[in-house]
Amino acid sequence: MGNFLRRFGIGCRAGSRADRIAKARQLDGLVIRYVTERRLDNDDVVGRGGAMSVRGREFILFSSGEVLLRTDIANLQSSFLMSGDGVILTAPNEEDGGKMRTLTAHFVYHRK
Repeated sequence: MGNFLRRFGIGCRAGSRADRIAKARQLDGLVIRYVTERRLDNDDVVGRGGAMSVRGREFILFSSGEVLLRTDIANLQSSFLMSGDGVILTAPNEEDGGKMRTLTAHFVYHRK
């Protein structure tokens, strides 16, 4: 019965720990065209190319030959862009000592 309800969006409460984990698993393996970060009043490109992956309990955003975001998947807040071409990620970055970071990752090609 659980799988039937989840197909219609009834399974997880929005923003719950289970919902954040499910969204992180959806992002696993997606290829990135570029990554932007909001700084002051404009968006700066911080990486080109790369991918997102889930390793155990950890979410990793890899771009331009470096890890831009590494966090526990339970702490990751993600929301897809309305166009479906990317995702906004907000989480404490373990690479920078737990500093909160908000990045927008744009996919190479995404089809629902």
